[in-house]
Amino acid sequence: MKAPLAVRMRPRSLEDVAGQRHLLAEGAPLRAFVDSGRMTNLIFYGPSGTGKTTCATILAEMSGMKFFRLNATTAGSADIREVLQESDAFASEGGVLLYLDEIQYLNRKQQQTLLEYIEDGRVTLIASTTENPYFYIYKALISRSAVFEFKPLSTQDVLPVLARAMRFLNEEEGRQKELTPDAARVIATSSGGDVRSALGALELCYFASGEGAIEEKLAERVCPKNYLAFDREGDDRYELMSALQKSVRGSDPDAAVFYLARLLESGDLISACRRLQVIAAEDVGLAFPQAIAIVKACVDSARELGLPEGRIPLSEAAILLATAPKSNSAESAVDAALSDVRQNRGREMPSYLRENHTFGEGEKKGTYRYPHAFENHWVDQQYLPSDLKDARYYNWGENKTEQAARAYWAAIKKDKLK
Repeated sequence: MKAPLAVRMRPRSLEDVAGQRHLLAEGAPLRAFVDSGRMTNLIFYGPSGTGKTTCATILAEMSGMKFFRLNATTAGSADIREVLQESDAFASEGGVLLYLDEIQYLNRKQQQTLLEYIEDGRVTLIASTTENPYFYIYKALISRSAVFEFKPLSTQDVLPVLARAMRFLNEEEGRQKELTPDAARVIATSSGGDVRSALGALELCYFASGEGAIEEKLAERVCPKNYLAFDREGDDRYELMSALQKSVRGSDPDAAVFYLARLLESGDLISACRRLQVIAAEDVGLAFPQAIAIVKACVDSARELGLPEGRIPLSEAAILLATAPKSNSAESAVDAALSDVRQNRGREMPSYLRENHTFGEGEKKGTYRYPHAFENHWVDQQYLPSDLKDARYYNWGENKTEQAARAYWAAIKKDKLK
């Protein structure tokens, strides 16, 4: 049985690697480092099929070092120890280069085992991960490595790879089959920036098309509809929710609907619902207090309807939030108060605020004055603990709603208004 097409035609030089121009173009960081002739510990992170393993293999061959490759999904502590023991034998020959794929699957202790060998140069590590390394990799390893991010490939990045793959397959099979431009676009787009996926789909189309050309309709039937899909358990999910929130915060309804659509296309209704409710309180807040109630109604409707119909009330919520006035004064206020709480300040509240207070209008110290008994239902008295009596957590937002409230209380409190 033949190896997958992506393995059979893996690039042999950095010039042949698809995409990643931000790393591999002339003068780009990784390319400049390689051209310097030096080798150091490297961490590659990014989605599957973006060239991490390919680049690591090319660098290993260029280094001339004894090369070992382990995949952390299947390798155990014994496998790691075996490589480390081998490093002593090759110390005089420049040491060992270890490529460790999916390093996030190693536990902290296993990652720590590598540290001593990396520090004294017996092992040079190239690690790859599909997760954010700053969350999953031991910080001491990160501090001793150069970290490079591999990004998903665009459709335009994938198309030349498909053309090269067609030439490769025709040469293998002794044929002259054709890949139509429309079919190529379908395959490139459906891969979601994953070259391995695109090549797998092309190989399937190649043999499913018989003696004829690979047409658009066949590509549509063969290719999974995973355009812009993401790993729900990985970083992509959080990045999409972040993009949704930042688009709403930036008052861009078009971007907000786009990122909402990406979440919904993956079937992740719950994440979209939760994030929209957070946005209503965090970013719109007191500038339009009704937003949180309206968004809750849209979310309830979407959950009851399910997808695809649920997309409509959620779109309404996203557009409402994006076009609404913005204020983060509520979030800022509670965060400032939490800061004092966590510093153990304000432990002693005024005695008259406790449950056993006494109602009355007198000025006697320690007597609670009931605001409803005074004009405009307000009386000047201290509510914060004495060590925080001058603290200011809430700052009026500049929007119409909060400024109207400020003007109202300014008229009542006069010079007492903060």
